[in-house]
Amino acid sequence: MLMRHAIGSVLRRLRTERGATLRELSESSRISVPYLSEIERGRKEASSEILAALCRVLDVTERELLSQVVAEFARVEVLSLVPERVPASAEFAGEQPASGVPHGVPHAVLLAA
Repeated sequence: MLMRHAIGSVLRRLRTERGATLRELSESSRISVPYLSEIERGRKEASSEILAALCRVLDVTERELLSQVVAEFARVEVLSLVPERVPASAEFAGEQPASGVPHGVPHAVLLAA
């Protein structure tokens, strides 16, 4: 995950938690709607000045924003450790997973065993 993706995800979550639309945030922060959209989708890097303006409007400190970005990285990292579930139909069809690990057993459980 790139930093801009995590920042965008956090900014979108903060905006929606406050019930604000992109247009409302745009008007309050004086940042164009298309640019805000690109930031939220992780397609554009936000400068420190842009982030400061957004933090002011969203009523969070830069420190709080960055803490939430770190938490977003951790969340994505944990999700990447959880294996995808194999459909139950595959288990009952007698298919064996390529890894030799029983279907549906999380990696963390195997490491602890």
